[in-house]
Amino acid sequence: MSRGKNRARRDTGEKSQRQLRVGELLRHELTQILDRGVVRDPDLAGVAITVSEIRVSSDLRNATAYVMPLGGKDCEIVVEALRRAAPFLRRRLAARLTLKYIPNLNFETDATFDYAGRINQLLNGGRTDDDGA
Repeated sequence: MSRGKNRARRDTGEKSQRQLRVGELLRHELTQILDRGVVRDPDLAGVAITVSEIRVSSDLRNATAYVMPLGGKDCEIVVEALRRAAPFLRRRLAARLTLKYIPNLNFETDATFDYAGRINQLLNGGRTDDDGA
């Protein structure tokens, strides 16, 4: 009976409870590591980074972190710096977490902020908040 449920979950792309829990645990710890400023990369110096979501693969071997620097400036530079620092960040996560296997980290720019802004603009009929409406 449970095989049918798991097969249906894979077919729809729905994330398992474990994937969601591991992703949230990784997001919380990665945010703390980045806030402490232990990554010594000149492109990350003084940059506040928001980790909005971490999606973990079904085998828990790979994770994609969706990040956005505060203010949304220099996104590509920050993402490239995080990609360079991924092995270091993975080691730091391994030291802090009690998971059997720490996933490989991949970093992507989070486009949901831009998407939400575009939807808001469409709902307002092209008006901005400064138009006095």
